[in-house]
Amino acid sequence: MSVNKKVVKDTIAVRKGEELNYELLGHCLKKELTFLSNEPLEVEQFSAGSSNLTYLVRIGEWEAVLRRAPLGPVNTKAHDMLREYKVLKEMHPVFPLAPKPYIFIEDSSIIGAPFYIMERRHGVLLEKVLPEVQDGNVKLFREVSDTMVDTLVSLHDIDYKKTGLINMTRPDGFLERQVHGWIGRYEKVKTEEITKIEQLKGWILSNMPISPPATIIHYDFHINNVMFTKDNLSQIAGVLDWEMSTVGDPLTDLASALVMWHEDSDPEFFKFHNNNSPITTRKGFMTRNEFIEAYSKKSGRDVSYMHYYMVFAYFKHIVIAQQLYYRWKNGQTNDERFSNLDQFVKLLNEWTLEQTLANN
Repeated sequence: MSVNKKVVKDTIAVRKGEELNYELLGHCLKKELTFLSNEPLEVEQFSAGSSNLTYLVRIGEWEAVLRRAPLGPVNTKAHDMLREYKVLKEMHPVFPLAPKPYIFIEDSSIIGAPFYIMERRHGVLLEKVLPEVQDGNVKLFREVSDTMVDTLVSLHDIDYKKTGLINMTRPDGFLERQVHGWIGRYEKVKTEEITKIEQLKGWILSNMPISPPATIIHYDFHINNVMFTKDNLSQIAGVLDWEMSTVGDPLTDLASALVMWHEDSDPEFFKFHNNNSPITTRKGFMTRNEFIEAYSKKSGRDVSYMHYYMVFAYFKHIVIAQQLYYRWKNGQTNDERFSNLDQFVKLLNEWTLEQTLANN
């Protein structure tokens, strides 16, 4: 299908306060990657994402992506660059949609933190390239939905025991650790008492199901972390942001994928959060229930308890927003995108609790 695609640049000038030491970085890259030319280093920043900092680095015709933890005090487990690098080293050979990592640099004196370099995948984010129309792309949007389901199923079908992930992960007790871990993260960054969050935490703790057999999970597999090929928007060019990937409950991965798979009935504050244009509300995209049913049919997994997993996924989203607001409130970042997230946290919690009790 021919689609009138917009040309959208995915990088920006490096944000103030997030600059790198170009001289030291250029010297380091040329020392580690001896095939590089003597041309000067150029750096831009990827505008998408709000967790780890991601940069485009270029020397002559060569391009790659640099990933480092955000500025200020961070959760070392959530922003462990060495672990993310090792995960990609294991994933790329068995799941080629994962970018190939090149080098890991532990020396913090280069740019202020450990970092790694990986290949740059060329593709497009659907929400940035498709015109704002409600018709004409129904067939394409159904194909995109099917591709997303198929890709998640194929990831979960990989035998993690045949990869090095078996030595890096703890599948047993994953869901219980996740629930307690995310509740603990919220407590560490809490900026005020919110009664309804306590209600939501109580429900999550008291309704935990028994997990199915563990699989490799991406754990952030939403449509804005997937690049599609420019010439065929139903084909995936790369899956990005593997920082949360591990081996665990595959239904947590399915739920995480669907948190940002918006529907028309979702509240406005959530659909248009961070000025996003929720493409999945357009005609042709699967609903969340259709996505769940398609996943169940293709994977053979029981999805009877998906309501629980969705509630927990929304709670995780609440915690992530609170973490970002906490960093802004405490002066650890100047990114104004985070300045009103306290209100977003309250609204998303209220809506999640309403959905929880309505389906209880």
